[in-house]
Amino acid sequence: MNPPTILERIRGLFASGTGEHLDSISEALLNGTLKEPARPMSDQELARAIREFRSVPVSDWTIARLSRRLLEASGPRDV
Repeated sequence: MNPPTILERIRGLFASGTGEHLDSISEALLNGTLKEPARPMSDQELARAIREFRSVPVSDWTIARLSRRLLEASGPRDV
């Protein structure tokens, strides 16, 4: 599967709208300014990257956006 196809699948799973960052990654891959890694990540490298990602605090903006999405997904409730 080519990188733009992978990015489109990621966008469909996680992004509610078009993401500028995903667009820029896709364009860079298509233009050749961003290359795929010469070798896949090792399990240790992937684990380290996940730990680093999870250690970054979540922004207030992200929490608010997720809260809105959860409310929209649950729809109106009859109480």
